[in-house]
Amino acid sequence: MGNEVRITPSILNADFSNLVGEIDRISAVSDLVHLDVMDDKFVPNFTFTFEAAADLITKSALPVDAHLMVEDGDMAGPQFAEFGCASVTVHAEATSNIAQTLKSIRKIGSRSGLALKPGSEIEAYSEFIDDVDMFLIMTVEPGFGGQSFMSEMVPKIQRTKKLIGSRPIWLQVDGGISEKTIEIAASAGADTFVAGSAVFKADDPAEMVRKLRSMAASIS
Repeated sequence: MGNEVRITPSILNADFSNLVGEIDRISAVSDLVHLDVMDDKFVPNFTFTFEAAADLITKSALPVDAHLMVEDGDMAGPQFAEFGCASVTVHAEATSNIAQTLKSIRKIGSRSGLALKPGSEIEAYSEFIDDVDMFLIMTVEPGFGGQSFMSEMVPKIQRTKKLIGSRPIWLQVDGGISEKTIEIAASAGADTFVAGSAVFKADDPAEMVRKLRSMAASIS
């Protein structure tokens, strides 16, 4: 994999009282910062208002990879692209017009991502492959950080990688990514990794990012 590996730490387990400072701690070694936006409707948790998220996006030392776990992906996706996110991912299960929403995100200037919950099969959404820049395979049920990696998602990652083929589409995994699981996900074909607890609960978050990158890159 080498240079294709991307580490996108999630601030879900960072210190919410000092998020700008927390991002600064990993900015020199990370590719993007993963911003989990939850509305307590699509998932049973709440993280940011759109206004608070927009403010953080403008202050972040890293490009922002927004993961929208909200009820109306059709509205929220383009809005977060307008906020200036480098990448905006909507959930297939919460987006009515997936193709149009992904195209709108791209048109504004962000990378378009489509996320699938554990119970959603990639084959049901293969028709959107020309509209996505990234597939996100959830390896936990979305809503809370600190959950354990669902090993039963490995075949789904493998099938998604096969579907992508040689296309320049990123394959991201989110949920329980740590020193114990990143090589499993990388071996299945993932190249972009969301790590929250593993990074921000480490004594040295930046060193943990380096270690995770090295481990994923060692898988050919």
